[in-house]
Amino acid sequence: MRLYSGPLSLFSAKTRIALAEKGLEHELIQVDWSRETRYIPHHPEVARLNPKGEVPVLIDGNTVVCDSTLIAEYLEEKYPAPPLFPQGAAERVRCRQQEAAADEMWFPFIWDLIETSFYPNSGDASVEARAASAREGLVALYSKFDAELADREYYCGDLTVADIGTGVFVFAAATLGAPVPAELENVRAWFARLQARPSVAQVSADLAQAAAGAMTA
Repeated sequence: MRLYSGPLSLFSAKTRIALAEKGLEHELIQVDWSRETRYIPHHPEVARLNPKGEVPVLIDGNTVVCDSTLIAEYLEEKYPAPPLFPQGAAERVRCRQQEAAADEMWFPFIWDLIETSFYPNSGDASVEARAASAREGLVALYSKFDAELADREYYCGDLTVADIGTGVFVFAAATLGAPVPAELENVRAWFARLQARPSVAQVSADLAQAAAGAMTA
C-alpha cells in the first residue's frame, strides 16, 4: 500500500490518521511543496493517477483511490477492523454528515486563515477582515459542535472519521490563531482525547514541523 501525501495537506493528514488507526502498513510519499509555488509542478505520479492533481492518493494493489472521504470509505469496506464508522444507519449518516460538514463548512474558514496568515499577502485591511470573519465563523461552528458532543466522548460515541476529519481542522485552526474558546468545555475535552491518540499526535507533530520549516525556508 502506498500513500501520496502533502506535508501540509490537511486532507492527507485525515488519511494518515485513518491508516494508523487501522494499523495498516503503507509507504508514505510526501510530494514537493513550497510557500511560493505550493504544489506546482504537480508530482508526476499524482498527476497521472488523479486528474485533479491533488493529494491524497492511495494505491492498494491495483486499486487507486483519490479524495480523503472516498479513501476512508474504501478502507472501512476492505479493512473493517477496527471500525472508523459507527453501527446503525442513523449513526452512520450522522458521522458522514459531520465529516462532510468539516470539509465543506469548516475548511473554507481554515483556508481563509491559511491564505491570510501563512501565505505572503498584502497585509491590508481587507486581509484582516477576511481573517476576522473566518475566526467568527469557526467560533459559531465550535459552539454548535459543543452542544452535539454532550455526554459523548467522541462524536458518535467511539472514534470515527467524523472526529478525525473535524479534529484535523480544529488543530489547524488553533495553530492559525483560532483556538477553541475556553468556555466550550465539551469540545476542549474531546480535542484533548483526540490529541492523546498516538496516530493524531504523530500527524499533528508532522504538520507542525512542516509548517515551521516552511516559515523559515
